[in-house]
Amino acid sequence: MKLIQTVAFVLTILSVSSCKDSKMKNTSESVLEEPLNSKKEKTMNILFVLTSHDKLGDTGKKTGFWVEEFASPYYTLLDKGATITIATPKGGAAPIDPSSDTPDAATEATKRFDKDEEAKARIANTQKLSDMNPDDFDAVFYPGGHGPLWDLANDETSIALIEKFNSQAKPIGFVCHAPAALKRVKGTDGNPLVKGKKVTGFTNTEEAAVGLTDVVPFLVEDMLNNNGGIYSKKDDWAAYAVQDGNLITGQNPASSELVAEKIMESLK
Repeated sequence: MKLIQTVAFVLTILSVSSCKDSKMKNTSESVLEEPLNSKKEKTMNILFVLTSHDKLGDTGKKTGFWVEEFASPYYTLLDKGATITIATPKGGAAPIDPSSDTPDAATEATKRFDKDEEAKARIANTQKLSDMNPDDFDAVFYPGGHGPLWDLANDETSIALIEKFNSQAKPIGFVCHAPAALKRVKGTDGNPLVKGKKVTGFTNTEEAAVGLTDVVPFLVEDMLNNNGGIYSKKDDWAAYAVQDGNLITGQNPASSELVAEKIMESLK
């Protein structure tokens, strides 16, 4: 009888031990599996805002957006998995500055764009800016070209959109002439958004070098300084971008990739 009781006791101990081991194993497996099952890539929904303006003052020449300043950030972000929406004030075709679509202005990014029928179709059929909701995007980026000096600098929809992105502390990026879009933008304190912030943009000497100082409605460098920005620059045509909080600006076409990289880093 004692032998039977002893065997029963041992079997009970073994059964309890087995259950504990099984429970621990299942719990361990759950802990290991949970991150794998729940891990998700961070989404990057980015709005690109291009100019609709195609007239270079009274010169009779055409302008628009600068291809490199669109193409380089576009592919930098697209290749990292970003979903990109392209909009303009008028919607429809965004005008390309003819000077940016020449062999002399070609880069690897512009060559890729030239062969990218999907990207070109999107440029030919942009969304209307007034239909865009900042709540749907994680960041906004403005490529340059001289066009923004005429339309985006004074576009009420663009101004309100930038102010909304800024109030949500989302990255707002501009390159070359695109900081022109900040001319009338206010910060959350009611002052010019760039006041007291580190900024850059197309320099006065770069504008003089392309012979358009007396053609453009205002100079980007002067406007940023007049609005209280802490303006800085490097040598003409050198790649240079600065970030102050969520505000990211680049000096010239060569700086466009740097701006895109800073936007991407801000979204991590």
